[in-house]
Amino acid sequence: MTVACLESLTFGLGRLVRAADRLGERLLLLTRDPAYYAYELDRLPTDALDVVVTDTFDVERAADLLRRTPGLRGLISSTDTWTQAGAALAERLGLPGLDPAVLRLTRDKAAVRNRLHDAGLTRGRAVEVADPDGEARGLLLKEAGLPLVLKDTAGTGSQNVWLVRDEGELGAALSEASGRDVKGRLFAEPYFSGPVYSAETLTWDGRTRLLGVSSRLMSPEPHFREEVTAFPVAFPGPQPASLESWLDRVLAAIGYTDRFAHVEFVLTADGPEVVEVNPRIGGALVGEGMCRALGVNVYEAMIEAALGRRPRLMDADCPGGPAVAFVLGYPAAPGVFTGVTGLDRLTGMPGTPAWYPVKRVGDPIEHLGDSRGYAGIVYAEAETAELATHRAVAAAGALRVLTDTAGREAPGG
Repeated sequence: MTVACLESLTFGLGRLVRAADRLGERLLLLTRDPAYYAYELDRLPTDALDVVVTDTFDVERAADLLRRTPGLRGLISSTDTWTQAGAALAERLGLPGLDPAVLRLTRDKAAVRNRLHDAGLTRGRAVEVADPDGEARGLLLKEAGLPLVLKDTAGTGSQNVWLVRDEGELGAALSEASGRDVKGRLFAEPYFSGPVYSAETLTWDGRTRLLGVSSRLMSPEPHFREEVTAFPVAFPGPQPASLESWLDRVLAAIGYTDRFAHVEFVLTADGPEVVEVNPRIGGALVGEGMCRALGVNVYEAMIEAALGRRPRLMDADCPGGPAVAFVLGYPAAPGVFTGVTGLDRLTGMPGTPAWYPVKRVGDPIEHLGDSRGYAGIVYAEAETAELATHRAVAAAGALRVLTDTAGREAPGG
């Protein structure tokens, strides 16, 4: 029996293969470029899964290929980019899956904001920026207020996001946005001040279990670059139960009834405020961190959900493990990635730190203001998320991500 994967996140493929094996399924990866998964594939036996290279944006071609796959029982689509293609394929092939309309909603940040506002779950509405003339700017300021965030309804990885703290910054942001290729539509919403977190949840049949919360240490304003993550954050007293109840209402409000979700939120002085709802497991090393910290392979729940079965993780008493943290490694300047120095210093440092590469030597790194710019990840463990953060930051401090800035300016470079 086969479970197909329409692309995947950078890390987690090995865990997914082992989960499929344990459940008696064969994993099939459809991908445009297997090299994207080199780190994971290089660590798996050559026959651990089936890999088919195809244009994964071509739904018709992918559907035809999957129809000819013997014993196909489920489909996993765990990335923002292929969310809607995966929903269309599951519907077309009659495979278990969420209502495609719900997944389309989750990929529209403005629509999610307004749905939550209508349900009384956020203080702010989304204001779309159709024509940024003087009158429209006035309406935007009136409706969203200052400070506000201007962003893409279908953006990912903190791309095309602008913090606007005064009218001068609004003009500059609108001018810059007009020259960008946004994936959806431009809109504004209130800027909620406070620390940013991500709730890692699993929902089945309309009930949500909070598996834990990841911290999200960001770059200084006005950018929203992710830099450090730790899991699980220790909240006092009844706060975890309160957060779980709130998340249950948030996901119910948008019709999200099944599967993993990665819900980014700000913990303001007046309570939690949603940043966005991602219909998938967390990216980077969030999935790996959950496996280690919870003491279970959470990817088994992903396979079970794809098969239309209630994931055992919904009810499991997880044995637990070390808390984890990781630091995204950015270079000091854009250019052509040439390597990392200091990796030898990780040996012997506390927390068994490790470097997980994302970029390959020769890859261009052009954008340092968002998550497109990191070349790899430094991971470490400890007894608590706080201590794991200290260890990961210390280990990252020993490394240097190098770029060739001259190569960036070379013709064709």
